[in-house]
Amino acid sequence: MKRALLVIDVQNDYFQGGAMQLVGSELALRQINQLEKLFLSQSLPIIYIQHINPAEAPFFRPNTQGVALHSQLLLQEDSIVIEKSLPNSFLKTSLEETLQQLEIEQLVITGMMTHMCIDSGTRAAAERGYHPILIADATATRDLQFKDQTTAAADVQTAFLAALSTFAQIQNTEDFIEKIS
Repeated sequence: MKRALLVIDVQNDYFQGGAMQLVGSELALRQINQLEKLFLSQSLPIIYIQHINPAEAPFFRPNTQGVALHSQLLLQEDSIVIEKSLPNSFLKTSLEETLQQLEIEQLVITGMMTHMCIDSGTRAAAERGYHPILIADATATRDLQFKDQTTAAADVQTAFLAALSTFAQIQNTEDFIEKIS
């Protein structure tokens, strides 16, 4: 089964000093880097998704440092970068067309935010028949508030990964690398 690595929204605003810092973004980036090295070594495609919000949004605003893909990603001159403006990486983008051109049968999903774009993209990948593998430790999220209650990022992460296990195989980086190396 031909695989591609999907790296969703690993952008500066999600890191220290950014407009929407996440809990665990540095760890997730290190795990993504390991997966990038594996996919590059096996000449398998890596697709980077870059979210660009409207200028009035609180983060990922056009023409800001925060919207840029993180400099520690292993982007190559011929890397595939697909821009999106909605949480679902498939909606109003060229992602599905790109996957069809590359004859991809399975997506290995990583990135940020677990409770938003990872959730939406993973569900959409499953609905489109891409047999997603979601790499849990290569994702990050944040604390969420509703009314007067705060849910810690670790609990948000656990809840969303549990829900996504209906749509994807949930693995960690080490186990995934061990299985396909």
